[in-house]
Amino acid sequence: MPQVRIIAKNFMDLVAALPAMKLDKLYESTFICEAVLRKKETSYKINPKFQSNIQKYLVSGGTLPREPMPLSITVRLPTLEDLETYASEQWECFLLQLINSAQAEKLTSFSSSMIKVFQRGLLSARENEPPKLTENGFQFLLMDTNAQLWYIIREYISTAEDRGVDPTDLISFLLELSFHTLGEAYNLNTLTDVQRIAIKDLADLGLVKLQQGRKESWFIPTKLATNLSASFTDSSSNKEGFVVVETNFRMYAYSTSKLYCEILRLFSRIEYQLPNLLVGAITKESLYNAFENGITADQIICFLQQNAHPRVAQKIPAVPENVTDQIRLWETDKNRVEITPSYLYEDFPSKEVFEAACDFARELGGLLFEDSRTMRLVVRVEVHQEMRDFLRRQR
Repeated sequence: MPQVRIIAKNFMDLVAALPAMKLDKLYESTFICEAVLRKKETSYKINPKFQSNIQKYLVSGGTLPREPMPLSITVRLPTLEDLETYASEQWECFLLQLINSAQAEKLTSFSSSMIKVFQRGLLSARENEPPKLTENGFQFLLMDTNAQLWYIIREYISTAEDRGVDPTDLISFLLELSFHTLGEAYNLNTLTDVQRIAIKDLADLGLVKLQQGRKESWFIPTKLATNLSASFTDSSSNKEGFVVVETNFRMYAYSTSKLYCEILRLFSRIEYQLPNLLVGAITKESLYNAFENGITADQIICFLQQNAHPRVAQKIPAVPENVTDQIRLWETDKNRVEITPSYLYEDFPSKEVFEAACDFARELGGLLFEDSRTMRLVVRVEVHQEMRDFLRRQR
């Protein structure tokens, strides 16, 4: 006889399998709603303050953080298109500053608090050297704008106490800002002292636009601000690419963005630039310079693939295989040689002294190279002083 497999389903499995129309009718009963929330051998305790505020929201609905200013005072506000252009330009300016990090200390357009924020982790901070873009910094440039924004906001919040600001106050204000209406004007006089300082930093990033009237001043939230409380979405699929890479390593970038041009300069040799076209080449020298700055071959290849022009994006692969293979090979060649500070010893008085010196260096773990024919010896710099003392004793 055929075997029958019985699958046990509980009440919740039955409810979950119902079509949407049946569920709507079922949820008219308060008992089914309570049954859905009931869990066997499991209970959850809601934070009392959260419970109180969520009850107020469910009963009376959401309320605006503050009332917009009347048009009779603001008169003419920027259009949503103008506001989006402003936000994009400010954000691009911020990212350009990250790339041109050698001039980071000479900036006047960004506040010192924001400079410190994007230097942390994204730029190297070696003594007596200008800051350089790190591997994490380049990866940051490849992120979706929304992810980039949240990275900077997290860093801005984490450094709040260094500026004498309570992080909870800052988080509350940032999330509150995301509930403002896009394009509306809000009076700066309604902000606290902490919020007024923060709003200036946020204006640098393009989250708000500040305007001054005859008597009043106001801020206008941009799309970057209203997206703060939204879930992350990958906009890379909606972004049109602009790069074409040929099998001869020539590269054509159809873009007017200064930011993209500067990113390409990080790993390619730019030959000439037109208003909407940048022509260059991927060379061994340009890639070696990128590798020195912590940029990896996979990051470069990923950037070229994600930003491939629509004419080549549908091809498989979008970037020629000989180009991607060579980029990886050049990275392997670069990593094959390791520079180690060392000392060279030669002109030994006898073969016996040379062999004894080799044995001594080997015991110390500092022997790098020995040539018995020419009696030459190379040791690590860490054991140099001990080697000198040993050789003096041999005289």
